[in-house]
Amino acid sequence: MLLSELLNGLNILSEYEDREIADVTDKTLKISEGCAFVCVIGARFDGHSFAETAVKEGAKAVIVSRDMGLKEQIIVENTREAYAVMCKNLNGAAVDKLTVIGITGTNGKTTTAFVVKDILAEMGIKSGLIGTVKNMVGDKEFSTELTTPDPYDMHALFKMMVDDGIKYCVMETSSQAFHQMRLAGIHFKTGVFTNLTQDHLDYHGTIEEYKRCKKMLFTNCDKAVINADDENGAYMADGIEAEVKAYSINEASDYRAENTEFFSDRVEYDLNGKHVVFHIPGGFSVYNSLCAIGAVCSLGFEFEDVINAVAGAATVKGRLELLKTDTDYGVIIDYAHTPDGLEKAINAVRGFTKGRVITLFGCGGDRDKTKRPKMGRMATDLSDIVVITTDNPRTEDPDEIIKDILIGTVGTKAEVVTITDRSEAIAHALKIAEKGDTILLAGKGHETYQVIGKERVHYDEREIVAKALADIK
Repeated sequence: MLLSELLNGLNILSEYEDREIADVTDKTLKISEGCAFVCVIGARFDGHSFAETAVKEGAKAVIVSRDMGLKEQIIVENTREAYAVMCKNLNGAAVDKLTVIGITGTNGKTTTAFVVKDILAEMGIKSGLIGTVKNMVGDKEFSTELTTPDPYDMHALFKMMVDDGIKYCVMETSSQAFHQMRLAGIHFKTGVFTNLTQDHLDYHGTIEEYKRCKKMLFTNCDKAVINADDENGAYMADGIEAEVKAYSINEASDYRAENTEFFSDRVEYDLNGKHVVFHIPGGFSVYNSLCAIGAVCSLGFEFEDVINAVAGAATVKGRLELLKTDTDYGVIIDYAHTPDGLEKAINAVRGFTKGRVITLFGCGGDRDKTKRPKMGRMATDLSDIVVITTDNPRTEDPDEIIKDILIGTVGTKAEVVTITDRSEAIAHALKIAEKGDTILLAGKGHETYQVIGKERVHYDEREIVAKALADIK
């Protein structure tokens, strides 16, 4: 592809000679003969320091944000933006041929994305999905490591979708992705806001910056679907040009759930004269389903058709996932890893548990430490028994993380147990569970690994539960 075609849509600040380019990369280990190397400035490495070496290794162009004195250089305003747009152009701007729904918020993004995809499928419409659990092109699945992928991988997925005849894509959009301009060059038909609570302050520094990055979605969409019950909903809607529709349980809105009933396997409620049945339990499932209904309706589909289709939405892996254990107590896996997420998960479990709620959780290492005591308080305020353990300790001492969590448990009524080894902690929870109890394993959800030190090791809680139950029997 010609360099000029790759640079289409960017403000170029220097003259350059057009030439054929074989590939685009911002990674030093992926430089190949005839490629364009984009000098991205990261937290630990500035790609500009490798510009001259990149040319020696075969790069025909280096994209920079400052003069490096190289004849192969092309100067742009922002190399992160340039990388995203060049990846888009490398794939024939396939994303421009898709109707894209972007979902942002602290909790609920994954479930809402899957529900939107399921609603479309129930109406006979094939779609793509990009998110935390996996990426999908129709029914084909691809693994993922980031909520919002690297632009190179993301635009390759968009091209696969278009080549497969897909017209709709629903994707989770993270605050980090907006801050790093991974989504530059993508216009969203609909932007969706689930909620906003404390998270990722280790990256953003302040809640204000976290909110600002989230709001970037709504400055680049035609329509917005906003949670009116969340105190940050007004902030997201303020001053944007998009047509705004709101959903809620408490406040007046375009999509307001009424006469809600909760069951162990579903929620039911009335919405604008229609009865909704949604087969994922918990109070936050009402919000997730409302959000998904509003998002699909924003695309122009008939309200009644969408309501009928939402009943066919399936349970999402790692989101209030009830394991088949053949026990007289329940075992549920959920991804809850923030104070708000943990609160919602425990409350959802409490809503259908006849006996005790046993909550097992930990907090990630090398991440926001301020939420650890908050999660300790939340778990012990709402549960009967709390087992505090390990969850991706990374380079921190797991016992020190547990000490931070325990600060928040002082003075609470719940029984608190600390067991550092997560497998031993799970086995303990299973041994003490009685008929009618529910064990909530929080934090891992869809993840099938633990990050210990800098190593990612296989760890699937489904396997751990199965082994522990076999040992007990």
